[in-house]
Amino acid sequence: MTKIPHKLFLTEDQMPQQWFNLRAVMQEQPDPMLHPGTLQPVTEADLAPIFCEELARQELDETHEFIDIPEQVLDIYKMYRPSSLIRAYDLEKALGTPAKIYYKYEGNNTSGSHKLNSAVPQAYYAKMQGLSGVTTETGAGQWGTALSVACAYFDLSCDVYMVKCSYEQKPFRKAMMHVFGADVVPSPSTLTQVGRKILAENPDTTGSLGCAISEAVEAATTGSSKRYVLGSVLNQVLLHQSIIGLESKLAMEMLGEYPDIVVGCAGGGSNLG
Repeated sequence: MTKIPHKLFLTEDQMPQQWFNLRAVMQEQPDPMLHPGTLQPVTEADLAPIFCEELARQELDETHEFIDIPEQVLDIYKMYRPSSLIRAYDLEKALGTPAKIYYKYEGNNTSGSHKLNSAVPQAYYAKMQGLSGVTTETGAGQWGTALSVACAYFDLSCDVYMVKCSYEQKPFRKAMMHVFGADVVPSPSTLTQVGRKILAENPDTTGSLGCAISEAVEAATTGSSKRYVLGSVLNQVLLHQSIIGLESKLAMEMLGEYPDIVVGCAGGGSNLG
């Protein structure tokens, strides 16, 4: 390939059929998640009341290097994947650098972010388990938006506890979640025991992500028909987001390139991973 194009698009047939499980190849494993009651490493049984069964398995999997992507998930992925690898020619010129800069664009989907990559399989596994819906939290609204889109694909209810200050500052995010059928609640709320407790102690609070998580977990664990899902931090989410790196690796190979440095944003960590 003599001239590297501005954009490289893989075909649907080239899209990875498996996720890559980073934990299975790590020489040194991270410290295990501990049960808050016993302070012992959690088991699938411990996680089952909170997460979907398959997601609990994925969360603790240190053995399988590759995990098959379900066919229904692949079909939805194909609506917006593979995503393009773009050569940033103008940025290189503006910087006056000899470096070749590429970026992977993950915004070309209805939710507008990479978070749909994990929202779709999480909604899928909830549906396969026979659940009626899922609960979650959202801060700025990206994850809540992605999950509301994913739940619409699988006809699941979606209860989103949104940090109160963001709920008030970002009405369009709330509106978008409503478009896809989600129930969006400003957190802390009066719908949960933890929300009522926080409001009683601090009626003027603008909320926090920790508070919204607590409400979503409580809402999921007080019944049997819903489970809690999360958009970052967890091993299962890192697993699902590996499709970005797998596509990037293939695209770079097609260009005859190999990166010296990889840069990623790290909030919860799944995108950087």
